[in-house]
Amino acid sequence: MHIDEHKAAKALEHALSLGATYADVRYEYRESRGLLLENSSIEHMASSIDNGLSLRVIADDAWGFYAVAEPRLEDALHAAEMAVRLAKASSTRVKEKAMLADVKAYVDDVKIPFKIDTRVEFDELINIAKECDSRIRSKDKRIHKSSITAGYDYVEKLFISSEGSNILQSYLDTVISINATAYEHGLSESVSRTEGGRGGIELLHNADILSIADDVADKAVRLLSAKPVKEDKATVIMDPDFVALLTHEILGHPSEADRVLGYEMAWAGGAWWAGRLGQRIGSSMLNVADDPTIPSTLGHYKYDDEGVLAKEKMLVKDGILVNHMHSRSTALKFNTEPNASMRATGYEYMPLIRMACTYIKPLDWSLEEMVKGVKHGYLVYGQKVPSIDMYRYNWSISCQYAYRIEDGEVKEGEMLRDVIVMGNAPEFFASIDACSKHYEIRPILNCGKGDPMQTLRMGNGGPYVRGVAVVKSVIQ
Repeated sequence: MHIDEHKAAKALEHALSLGATYADVRYEYRESRGLLLENSSIEHMASSIDNGLSLRVIADDAWGFYAVAEPRLEDALHAAEMAVRLAKASSTRVKEKAMLADVKAYVDDVKIPFKIDTRVEFDELINIAKECDSRIRSKDKRIHKSSITAGYDYVEKLFISSEGSNILQSYLDTVISINATAYEHGLSESVSRTEGGRGGIELLHNADILSIADDVADKAVRLLSAKPVKEDKATVIMDPDFVALLTHEILGHPSEADRVLGYEMAWAGGAWWAGRLGQRIGSSMLNVADDPTIPSTLGHYKYDDEGVLAKEKMLVKDGILVNHMHSRSTALKFNTEPNASMRATGYEYMPLIRMACTYIKPLDWSLEEMVKGVKHGYLVYGQKVPSIDMYRYNWSISCQYAYRIEDGEVKEGEMLRDVIVMGNAPEFFASIDACSKHYEIRPILNCGKGDPMQTLRMGNGGPYVRGVAVVKSVIQ
């Protein structure tokens, strides 16, 4: 174990002795290693080790925060002094008193399990990347480029607070992203897939990563002969990977209470359903949860960065907006309980309200049944690029490829390329009339939020979802 609890405890005690009425310390250790493989050559390999602590305090009814890397004891004590000093200096300028909802204090040691330690078996991860690259390049002479990124993060996190919490959590993340680009007659088409999660290399074995590499290459080549789609408002069935990005952007972000309250308006926007708790925002088929307790997903944890015990939280139930993601502070404003939604990218950042594993709940349809009920429509696969307005109301998301559905049959011989799906949130969510029993939580590697920007990993996903939206081609 790489955490020095003694330094953390001394820093906490020092902050309280200087007048803090509340204080917490996060002491973290992070070890990362990864590579980029392109066309059989390792283009880049990097590794890093980082550790440090931060203090978050309330003094004179204001927040103070200070972080230090690789701290000696005197550095930890200095961080406590600076956090308290900053809080007191800002106390005359804050508009609202810093307050926290009551929570239970926990003492716990949490080791999220894994089977194959990627740190020890990093050579196996390299071999998996090379095999994926080989499978992609051998698929077809029109494959212009293969690109594989793979790596791990090992993290230990200690959280202690003046309320008596003492929580140590450790976990290992292993991820791989596979991309194939095909080229012919001036046309270039790419297909990608990301796999992995909170665990070891066994997650890649479970995903059958080599078959995924084959499929990515096959789809990239097929896209060279695919046709663009004409603009059409029709029934659309979205696969779980596409649904993951839709859920992330249109359901997850506006569920963050700081966005609902307008705290993020100057940077990343608000929420189209602000003030609509208890009201209908979608069809009765729409059920949305955020659940940090789902094993192997990148948003899995037992306690958030305020020491709050995680559990599933329903955000939308039968189409009714029932809850938001909360910190201890925003929970007070909404007169509700904190729900373990505060996380920071690392010790050097203040925690923010973030998604963990936000997903649309499955229902009891099979994909075949969903397709059979469509006279004219589209089946879209894979996420690409989102474009969303500030209130997460109007949206457009491009997919990796699509097929036309006619008279209850998928025209798999007529692949469509460069497809964008568009809609507005209330209209689309009201149109949902089926969700499959099969669902997936997909790995999201680069969600950004805050100023300074914090990039964080999480899970998003859902089942196949059927609704009405506009489809159009990127190329008009």
